[in-house]
Amino acid sequence: MPALMRTVFTARVVWLGVNADRDAALATTPMREMRLTFAGHEAESRSGLTRPSDSRVLDQYPRGTEIRNTRQLSILSSEDLAAIAAAMGIDRLDPALLGASVVIEGIPDFTLIPPSSRLQCEATGTTVTIDMENRPCMLPAPGIEAAHPGQGKAFKAAAAGRRGVTAWVEREGVLRTGATLHLHIPDQPVWPHLARATDTA
Repeated sequence: MPALMRTVFTARVVWLGVNADRDAALATTPMREMRLTFAGHEAESRSGLTRPSDSRVLDQYPRGTEIRNTRQLSILSSEDLAAIAAAMGIDRLDPALLGASVVIEGIPDFTLIPPSSRLQCEATGTTVTIDMENRPCMLPAPGIEAAHPGQGKAFKAAAAGRRGVTAWVEREGVLRTGATLHLHIPDQPVWPHLARATDTA
């Protein structure tokens, strides 16, 4: 019996971007086609089968430990981007300023889809697996400040629950702007002990 359930939700790829040197800048450069391997997008600074661990997993590993790279791609939705912009009081937020790899539209509350969900391209079968929510940070602030003076510091709070997700490539292939993606989610109930497990009081 399948463990992943195809949902009624589809998304359209509306934007693709690449960052060739993360040390130089966070921003991504728009593109129309992205070839994905099991290591991600080869021209992308976040590509690779493994990566050094960072502050997100300090409870699990010392910083710099080599771990599996589940952050090959940063995926956002146009709906979440519009909500962030509205919360910041600006007309539009360029996904390039956030270091986005892929922007989709059509899935409500996209940032909150279950970890291990899949987005599968209808035309090519290319499939990415969602790792988890991409928590907001202050790294995009300088670029946002340059484009929207006085708004850089507002990003982190405005993006809470809307920053998109990170993902890794499960099936190699090509993504293009305009492509249709089908959402598949794990056929699994919510763990009944979640509240207890995250209770830090």
